[in-house]
Amino acid sequence: MIRVMIAEDQAMLLGALAALLELEPDITVCGRAGNGREALGLVAKMTPDVLVTDIEMPELSGLSLAVEVRDRYPATRVIVLTTFARPGYLRRALDAGAKGYLLKDRPAAELANAVRQVHAGRRVFDPELAAEAWAEADPLSERERQILRLAGEGRSSSEIAAAFRLSEGTVRNYLSEASSKLGAANRIEAARIARTKGWL
Repeated sequence: MIRVMIAEDQAMLLGALAALLELEPDITVCGRAGNGREALGLVAKMTPDVLVTDIEMPELSGLSLAVEVRDRYPATRVIVLTTFARPGYLRRALDAGAKGYLLKDRPAAELANAVRQVHAGRRVFDPELAAEAWAEADPLSERERQILRLAGEGRSSSEIAAAFRLSEGTVRNYLSEASSKLGAANRIEAARIARTKGWL
């Protein structure tokens, strides 16, 4: 029996995913979490074979969760299940150690099949998305990404500087470099471009 845990912040979808997987004779859902932090705690307690996680969740994103699981609980394999058909997200999911990347608009049977494939040690990715993911590399450094994400949320340079314990000048330099790499006129446009490509 393949033991699966699901992390999804939309309660109705969480219930539906669990119900669908429970219909499979060789899969059991051993845990459900409504946010990334809760999911990490449940993985520690239950050590599921496979964790199915959304990307955007409160408290800890699915990508950050995947990194934590990869580093701390390597026996648990991660599948990212998302609405985002963005190549940048797929690349980041791979970098985070995910073994699968599926879109929520795919038929339900594909999720159960992906769970079986990943549990057997294989990888499962949308082929078109995978091809696109290597067409254009993410030019941002991790620090530029962190700072640009806050700038895109409307935070001022002083607020960002305080959050990362940097000087305002250093924050402005990071934002200027990120904008330059993305060919953007300002920080807001840079954040929009990066988000569209899945780099934030």
